[in-house]
Amino acid sequence: MAVSRFLRGGLLTAALAVATCGAASADTFKLDGEMKPAFVYFNVKNDGGWVQALDEARVKTQDNLGIEIPYTEKVEEVATQIRPAVERYIDRGYNVILGSAFGYSDTFKELAEKHPDVLFLNPAGITNGPNLMSYYGRTYESQYLCGMVAGAMSKSGKLGFVAANPLPLVTWTVNAYALGAQRMNPDATVNVVFTGAWYDPVKEREAALALIEQGVDVIGIHVDTPAVPVVAQEKGIMATGHHRDMTEFAADSVECSSVWVWDKFLTPALQAASTDGLEMQPYGAFLSIKDGGTDIALADDLPADVKEKVMAARQEIIDGKHVFEGPVVDQDGNEVVAAGEHPDDGQMWQMDYLVKGVVGSLN
Repeated sequence: MAVSRFLRGGLLTAALAVATCGAASADTFKLDGEMKPAFVYFNVKNDGGWVQALDEARVKTQDNLGIEIPYTEKVEEVATQIRPAVERYIDRGYNVILGSAFGYSDTFKELAEKHPDVLFLNPAGITNGPNLMSYYGRTYESQYLCGMVAGAMSKSGKLGFVAANPLPLVTWTVNAYALGAQRMNPDATVNVVFTGAWYDPVKEREAALALIEQGVDVIGIHVDTPAVPVVAQEKGIMATGHHRDMTEFAADSVECSSVWVWDKFLTPALQAASTDGLEMQPYGAFLSIKDGGTDIALADDLPADVKEKVMAARQEIIDGKHVFEGPVVDQDGNEVVAAGEHPDDGQMWQMDYLVKGVVGSLN
């Protein structure tokens, strides 16, 4: 996932809106005429991670709806590239524009205001409006489940995690991974390394090798490439994946992947927009496993008893369990979530701590 240097401020603004304004009424948007969606990708469609997951959802969605959804690749996160790519589709009669990146947020807002009859949907965005909705998944749910797998499969209890940037949407995956691992092994620890880049296979590989030298025997990720699982397989240890099922790249290493299932959101969303109207969430759609944002892919050779426990935890989440249900303690021993409580969405988007058992720093 590509995120510009403005991400921290943008996410904080969005979080504060949720935290201070609370729930707001949602209006609906209905397309005028036949639905014609098109995708705009910031990278190539076969990047192995974020964009490829979107493209796989595109294929499933067009099959579900019985339509063709065209796409344009490598439209970088700058207005001078986004604007003409989108305008070309609109000029050709396309009335649903599907984005792919946070960096599209401001330009999509501008274009949505210019074209009020066109629906704009953008994953990882932070702008919303009458005909514009951003959406993202509750990846802490799926990473918690992968953490359970890691905790169960680790012989040493010493896990690693390669993450991109120390921002809330990454921090919550690291923390959830640790909490999941500690559910299976209360003494499990997670050494985290932040690469400072979303897509940098060289840095990801270096980080994985450094963690292996420290003695970890399972590595999780929140980065865009399969470099870490590949290294894990080369070194004979286990890994978990992110964005897509990483067994494609490291079948002997990967036991669980946190995967995007965007088609489960996009199919009904587009159907609603072309029939009764799509409910436009004023702060964007924040999708759970139940809603079709994120989920897990388990390896075929995962021991049956581990799979049973993970799938039972998955059902608990679907039934309403929050993986950050307290008590939760941070690295310094401070209680950050009280017993019987859990963070609200605004607090999740402002998460600025690492939980007990995580070795590393957000600075």
